Amino acid sequence: MSIKILLADDHRIFRESLSSLLDQQTDIEIIAQANNGQTAVELAKELLPDVVIMDIGMPDLNGIEATRQILSKGSQIKVIALSMYSDRKFVAEMLKAGARGYLLKDSAAEELIQAIRTVIGEGIYLPPSLTDLVIENYVRNPTKADKSVFSALTPREREVLQLMAEGKSTKQIGGNLHISIKTVETHRLNIMEKLDIHSVAELTKYAVREGLTSLEK
Repeated sequence: MSIKILLADDHRIFRESLSSLLDQQTDIEIIAQANNGQTAVELAKELLPDVVIMDIGMPDLNGIEATRQILSKGSQIKVIALSMYSDRKFVAEMLKAGARGYLLKDSAAEELIQAIRTVIGEGIYLPPSLTDLVIENYVRNPTKADKSVFSALTPREREVLQLMAEGKSTKQIGGNLHISIKTVETHRLNIMEKLDIHSVAELTKYAVREGLTSLEK
């Protein structure tokens, strides 16, 4: 039986190249592709792939929040992060969200295939360089590890902040998240108060710095 894969990345050329590489494996089948986090969540819930290969810096909903949503309610889907970010906080937050593997985009295709087969076998896959980061993050300096947007804001507040940073209006944010304009405004005020940042421009810089969005189109 083939391993069913969902590819989630906002760069079409990268997705298609990765799909071509993985399709060469007789036991791997690409069943769908997503170009943003929200679509990835919807396709994962609809198609129930065995593995989602997830980029972090995607529009509408970043890969960390998408992973949290996909794996909520006890989902058995395995998520592997495939990212350009090697910073320890991104590795840590993806693992906290439930990802079973984390690779950098410059990894060899053979390593990704190994990671897929490892997580399908209920293992966790991290290359040695990232394993060192995780050890540093959790063992040697746990207090510092917790100081990030992911501990400062709730999941919904992070979604609102990402959409604000991407230039969405209050009405558009409400439509995307299926909440009222008043609720969006309340979240925005809470975000500003918690972060002690009171302009959209500074919030945007903060969101980019923390990896909620890259603002790349």
